[in-house]
Amino acid sequence: MKIEHQNLIETFSEFKELKNIDRPTMMRVLEDVFRSILIKKYGSDQNFDIIINIQKGDFEIWRNRQVIADDELEDPNLQISLTEAKMIDEDYEIGEDVSDEVKLEDFGRRAILALRQNLTSRILELEKDNLYNKYKHRIGQIVSGEVYQVWKKEMLILDDEGNELILPKTEQIPTDFFRKGDNVRGVVVRVEMRNNSPLIILSRTSPFFLERLFELEVPEIFDGLITIKKIVRIPGEKAKVAVESYDDRIDPVGACVGMKGSRIHGIVRELKNENIDVINYTNNNQLFITRALSPAKITSIAVNEAKKHAEVYLRPDQVSIAIGKGGTNIKLAIQLTGYEIDVYRDSEEEDEDVNIEEFSDEIEKWIIDEFKAIGCDTAKSILDRSVADLVRRTDLEEETILEVRNILKAEFEK
Repeated sequence: MKIEHQNLIETFSEFKELKNIDRPTMMRVLEDVFRSILIKKYGSDQNFDIIINIQKGDFEIWRNRQVIADDELEDPNLQISLTEAKMIDEDYEIGEDVSDEVKLEDFGRRAILALRQNLTSRILELEKDNLYNKYKHRIGQIVSGEVYQVWKKEMLILDDEGNELILPKTEQIPTDFFRKGDNVRGVVVRVEMRNNSPLIILSRTSPFFLERLFELEVPEIFDGLITIKKIVRIPGEKAKVAVESYDDRIDPVGACVGMKGSRIHGIVRELKNENIDVINYTNNNQLFITRALSPAKITSIAVNEAKKHAEVYLRPDQVSIAIGKGGTNIKLAIQLTGYEIDVYRDSEEEDEDVNIEEFSDEIEKWIIDEFKAIGCDTAKSILDRSVADLVRRTDLEEETILEVRNILKAEFEK
């Protein structure tokens, strides 16, 4: 019986070591567990006092009964005979109340085992509830941890207290590469119960992750002097951040970038060299669209507010900049402004030539280099020569040259 008693005390000690469990909750759960065994054994727990010592990790159970004449005893749980009372103390008289301690051994081996299992189960439930509630309140906040296991579709991360966090592959930046033991930061995006256990999901691709990084790096954002109006991202490639200051003395873009890029460099490194454009937010939609297409320089713009549509005109050398590699720049500008944007070459500039490098998204670099090697570094310098001449002067096949000429002609036809 001593072994069971010791095991129960050890379980009790584990319970009192639980972090972030408030004292009233701990006391209530412990008392509930003990009262459940009292009800099973005695049919009622109303006349029992349970004294729990959190510091020592120990407890006492006392039963209160009324002294009754030996021949009038009806309920041994609520009453005690005068003879039995005097065995406790000779001074007891009929009608007085007697309190005697109920020893754990009195419950029996099976009851103690059931009590311990119940207590262990409640501990586990409390730990799960505590973890769930803790991270439920941290949704949208950055947490860090150590990589414990890397799988094909996700990573298991342990926080400072050894709690398990999940970083799915879909929430990782495409260029992320972590090994066991690496430290990782991410934003809590979701907390749910799965199979009765809390599942904490992190993300490094969420706009909230970038927003929290700015709050960490830029004191003016943390203090509320600068507000982030909107963030759009193509994780690992490019992001656009619209910021606004309510203090005319503060340049929001300058504050976010920092002296010589000191503030934004740390964010860029964390995001695996993601290109970040910080722009000044404005309620003037025409101006906002113009800024959203930076670094391209716009010649003119026509905005249809009703249809949320904008037609943007640029010099030929600015068109590919506005569109960006793989269309990333214009795609993010559309998401940031909420306007559908169409890009056109300025009609007044139609006769201007376009540098061959502007077509690097559509024409492979080694082909561009072949043309540049013979002095053809603009679109018109290629179109002005015959196909036969270009085949003769370069190492390119006729089919390749025809494809290039079609791409260049299409540019001038826009």
